[in-house]
This record gives sequence, structure tokens and C-alpha cells, in this order.
Amino acid sequence: MSTPIRVEGLSKRFGEFEAVKGVTFTAEAGSITALLGPSGSGKSTVLRVIAGLDAPTSGRIWMGDEEQTFKTVQERRVGFVFQHYSLFRHMNVAQNIAFGLSVRKVPKHDQRKRVDELLELVQLSGFRDRYPDQLSGGQRQRVALARALAPRPKVLLLDEPFGALDARVRQDLRRWLDDLHRELGVTSLLVTHDQDEALELANRVVVMHEGSIEQVGSPNEIYNDPATAFVAGFVGSASVLHGHVVEGHVQFGEHRVGGAGHLEEGTEARAFVRPHDVRVFAGDRTGGSLEATVERITTLGWLSRVMLRLPDGQVLTAELPNDELEGVELGARVWVDLRRARAFQARDAVTAAIVADG
Repeated sequence: MSTPIRVEGLSKRFGEFEAVKGVTFTAEAGSITALLGPSGSGKSTVLRVIAGLDAPTSGRIWMGDEEQTFKTVQERRVGFVFQHYSLFRHMNVAQNIAFGLSVRKVPKHDQRKRVDELLELVQLSGFRDRYPDQLSGGQRQRVALARALAPRPKVLLLDEPFGALDARVRQDLRRWLDDLHRELGVTSLLVTHDQDEALELANRVVVMHEGSIEQVGSPNEIYNDPATAFVAGFVGSASVLHGHVVEGHVQFGEHRVGGAGHLEEGTEARAFVRPHDVRVFAGDRTGGSLEATVERITTLGWLSRVMLRLPDGQVLTAELPNDELEGVELGARVWVDLRRARAFQARDAVTAAIVADG
């Protein structure tokens, strides 16, 4: 039966630097929970504390009904997969997978049986006698995952497991890990800075920034209903329009966009607009209310990214299927309709605007 992970008020200091600040969340039993954030946000520190590799400054850690805060790494029975594999180069694949079982003095016959099971599970049955230097990066990471699973851990902790791989291999391994997790159902905690990875794999996403949690929610909630300006700017791409709140809208120049009903009238605000929420109409004004000039078009396979300059000088990005590009060309005057936006007070949006624009 799968084991949930509960983290309560977790803090971690390194000298005067507070890397983690009062973090609280639950990873539900049998689920994949992603800790998502930029480098330095504290997500890997949280994972190391859960694993027992670092001691917390304060807070508590539970796995199921058992508190783990003061238990050793061995007592916690967690499987840990690192970004750089950490395989033993002098051991072959089978020996690497069996390492944790050997430490626990599992009988040789049972070790071999478990290794054979895992080699089949990670689709490397024909590679048992090869050494790490004879494997591709994706194969090494599958061996690392098999080694973590060998002792039948209560939970699986993955720290940027695909970060050292190229884009195509990462994509293939994400699909493979998703299938594997559906089969095994082990509670998994995934640390990543890759938003696509988090949104594709996780049941729940914990967004972290500067040691604190910004939002916890489903991938859909994190993307479509960001709770803070940082989340709006970090998760998914967005254009940021600067203006003031007027009747629940962000007013910029003679134009306005909704999404500011929760903000006080007259407040300086920023509206975050996703590229797929921007509709573009060429020629006569046929549906859009906002005039713009096409400054750049970048083809991305079946769709194109269109950079638009608004009359007040602000920039807006749209992503359109190529069959909707008729009349949308460099220098053309077009009309724009903004279907959805999420607004935040300007003082809360400074960092997020940098993330979104960069």
C-alpha cells in the first residue's frame, strides 16, 4: 500500500541563510507530486531533508502515520534518484541495481530474482552485464531508477532526474516514467525546474520561490488560476501589460483587459496574458478591439509565435495555428482580442514580469 508524505512547517538554515522557510504540503499516497521552482528556490533542500540527507532546522516530516523527522536515511526506506545517476562505474548494471539489496544482506537468490524483475520493468533485460560507460544517458537513468526501487521503498524521491539529458530523451523518459508510475503506484516526489515536466507528470504541483511555497494545486489550477504574480510569470509563458485598475479591468492607454475584479480601483497593476488567449484578426476590424502592429513572426512547426506592438509601445505575444495567419504579416496592422487575463498589483508583479518577459 502506498504511503503519503506530510511536511509540516519545514525550515532549513545554512548559517545565516534560510534556504527553506516554513514549508507545509502533503504528497498524497500513490501520486506524483512535483516541487517546481527556479534554481535556488529551496526545492532540492526540501527533498534532501525528507530523505534524511540533511537535518531540518525546524518542522516535522511524516510518512503515513510514522514521524520521520529524526530517523536515519536507512530507517526511512526512501528511494532516491539524482540528476547525475550516481552509478558505480566499476559495477555492471545488475550489480548496481542489487547494491541496496547487498547492503541489506538480502540472500543472493532473492537479489537475482529482484534484479531480473526490475531489468524487465525498466526495459533493460539485455543490458545486465554492461557497465555505466557502455550505456546512453537515458539508459543510465533507468538503471538509477531500478536501483532506487530495488529495496521496495515506501516513497520515491527524484531530484531533477532528467536534467542532464537532451530534450528528446527527456521527453521519452517522461512518458516512460508516467507509464511506470501507473503500474507501480509508489508515492513519488519530483523536484524540477522544468514546468512542462511538472505539468505533464504530476498530480499536484508545489510551486516554490525563495524558500517559500507560492501555490499548491493541480496542474490545471497552477496554469489557469495562478495565485500569485510569480506563479503567473513562471508557469507557462505570458505577456505582461502595465496599467491601472478601472472597473475591474487593467486600463492601458485607451484600452483595457479584464481579470482585475479583485483589485482596488486605481491600483497600479499588471495583467498576465497567455499567448493562446490572444486572438488576431487581419484586415478590417472584425472581432478584435485592440489595434496592434506585427513586428515579428516565428514559425514553430504547426503554429507560429507573433510579436505585436500596441499603440502605447507595449509588446504582446500571440501563438496562432499557421492556417490562421492569412493577412498576418510583418508590418501589418491587425486587431487583437484578449480572451483571458490574470491581474496582480504592480508591487507583487515586479519579479514575475521579469520572469515572463525574459
